[in-house]
Amino acid sequence: MSRPPRELHAQALTAEQAEDAVLLGPDLESRVVDDDHQALKLWLRLLACTTRVEDQIRNRLRQQFDTTLPRFDLLAQLERHPEGLSMRELSQRLMVTGGNVTGVVDQLEAESLVQRQPHASDRRSFTVTLTPTGRRLFRRMAATHEAWVVELLGGWNAAQKGEVYGLLAHLKLHLAGLEQARPAPKPGKPGKPGDASAPSTAPRRKGSP
Repeated sequence: MSRPPRELHAQALTAEQAEDAVLLGPDLESRVVDDDHQALKLWLRLLACTTRVEDQIRNRLRQQFDTTLPRFDLLAQLERHPEGLSMRELSQRLMVTGGNVTGVVDQLEAESLVQRQPHASDRRSFTVTLTPTGRRLFRRMAATHEAWVVELLGGWNAAQKGEVYGLLAHLKLHLAGLEQARPAPKPGKPGKPGDASAPSTAPRRKGSP
């Protein structure tokens, strides 16, 4: 007898699970079926939760402060580095392209929230710092942002948060070990066809404002 398709092999939902599914609506975890590996189920659940939290924060930043998450993230980096950061350093810390960073810095500079100054050791580059106005605005946004995160993760008690935090620390160390063990790509070696455009289930990181 042939095996039924994966879609028909999904585990039957309990009444409570069905109610939860209606409440949650479709998301990345909706593609999970019963015979998927546990690691895949966990990965998609992490992605689904991360995406929901990030979407909430994006929407609230837009509604309450008329700003975007990339702008908030850039201001946060400058708050942590009052001496300023170069455009390259900002790009590395935010994990976005230099073009995206330039666009966000241009906007923030036009609003007098950041300023560019000649780099102390490299005349060809600039150091970006917060202005007093930018620092005051960021600190107000940061306090509100922290309250949002506390609310969004309020489904866990203190013990549960500590347990998840510890488990994710183990995962982070494991991933760091894999990265170090992986051989570095050879310079100029082209990637496989389709690598750049292949669909991904990774959380979308919007670098544009």
